[in-house]
Amino acid sequence: MKTLAAIAIAWILAAVPALAEVKIQEVISPKGIRAWLVEEHSIPFTALEIRFKGGTSLDAPGKRGAVNLMSALLEEGAGDMDAQGFARAVESLAASFSFGAGDDTVSVSARFLSENRDQAVALLRTALLEPRFDQEAIDRVRAQVISGLKSDAKDPNAIAGEAFAKMAYGDHPYGSKGEGTIESVSALTRDDILAAHRGVFARDRLFVGAVGDITPEELGALLDRLLADLPETGAPMPPKANVTIEGGVTVIPFDTPQSVALFGQPGMDRHDPDFFAAYVMNQILGGGSFEGRLMKEVREKRGLTYGVYSYLVPKDLAAVYMGQVSSANDRIAQAIEVIRAEWRRMAEEGVTEKELQDAKTYLTGAYPLRFDGNSRIASILVGMQLDDLPIDYVNTRNDRINAVTLEEVNRVARELLQPDKLHFVVVGRPVGLETSGPD
Repeated sequence: MKTLAAIAIAWILAAVPALAEVKIQEVISPKGIRAWLVEEHSIPFTALEIRFKGGTSLDAPGKRGAVNLMSALLEEGAGDMDAQGFARAVESLAASFSFGAGDDTVSVSARFLSENRDQAVALLRTALLEPRFDQEAIDRVRAQVISGLKSDAKDPNAIAGEAFAKMAYGDHPYGSKGEGTIESVSALTRDDILAAHRGVFARDRLFVGAVGDITPEELGALLDRLLADLPETGAPMPPKANVTIEGGVTVIPFDTPQSVALFGQPGMDRHDPDFFAAYVMNQILGGGSFEGRLMKEVREKRGLTYGVYSYLVPKDLAAVYMGQVSSANDRIAQAIEVIRAEWRRMAEEGVTEKELQDAKTYLTGAYPLRFDGNSRIASILVGMQLDDLPIDYVNTRNDRINAVTLEEVNRVARELLQPDKLHFVVVGRPVGLETSGPD
């Protein structure tokens, strides 16, 4: 049997060589399960990415953290195998399974060799359809989750994120941690976990991406073996969130020499026809490169921070436009003042032709670097489906970026950027800042 080190090297090398050569096929299994596939037969290995829409937002009222805890328990025993037995079975196949939960999806990731495909799929099926949820495993994993929650309570970044979410989304599931609270997680029962499992794993919210040494016919048969016995429907999806951001500052006292700030305003839906223009505009404002206006003004010119970023956050049920910065307690007020001024300046003055061209060059040049392995590509395939993008998106995405005009970017800047609604959540001991409402 191949060693795990050899397998790991194979996984690293198992990459589609270039973006231009990525050919995506739609596969529909005999029982009607849909997936997107990129065949890559140079190495006998396949990456499978599965997503179930809904994520931790499907938590039942009063059961916050149930979906997260349930997802973490899927590798803690299944069928006639306890946690150790399941781990040994995965190891014996040189396979890899991982499970995760976010606001909008529960993720299942699998990696396996072609020679062990049938056994690996059978094992994964058992994990998905016959999880044990033994009380000993529940108690152990619950303790790990609670330990993480206690750690987050002392982390300025986590504190800022939790406060911003509550301020932005209110009582919607987005407004609280998907991991739950210490109290809610402590109260979860095995029946709650079973209910979460029934609510998440259903065919009406299923998306699949596959890359590697597998043909469409083989993938179709695999999908039916693995997923056809799932229930047709799961728990109802939650409603859209009402974004409740208003301008101002929220200060959360915390003893640290450096304040952390999250800031944001209402955003733009991923399906908005102006999304590409907004995406390019954000790259110019604070998209992460050292050429961004925020980085130049806050870091390079004034030395107020090591990094400042802005980013669009188009979730399934709401959209916000956010950013983050950290600075010394006696300088964070100035950093916030500069960020708000740059937000306003771009809204009022727009961008230059040179900034537009530089942003396009960066965005189109960086895009092929995402396609650096089977697993990454499989994640991209399933993400495209979740976002309802066309199957040829990887081949047309850069064309869409290049088609954005200066007039479009400047119009979107005027319409999207709302400096008066920009709210800063600051965790630390900021000098010269107090909690305030709208300007």
